[in-house]
Amino acid sequence: MNLHYLWIKARLFFDRTEGASAIEYAIVIAMVAVVVLVFVGPLGDRVLAMFNNITTGLGGAAQTRPTP
Repeated sequence: MNLHYLWIKARLFFDRTEGASAIEYAIVIAMVAVVVLVFVGPLGDRVLAMFNNITTGLGGAAQTRPTP
């Protein structure tokens, strides 16, 4: 192996971009997960409140949020 061959192999290795797109997808997935966690909790409480209003309006008993 000569120095020129090693130089070409090193340049090809550093010019690859496939790993960068995988990292970008991982970052996007992490951001989506954070958004889901932030908005699902309050949204679930609002939906539960709406169903409880309907249930109590029909004469039923209100439900509580289940504990994890």
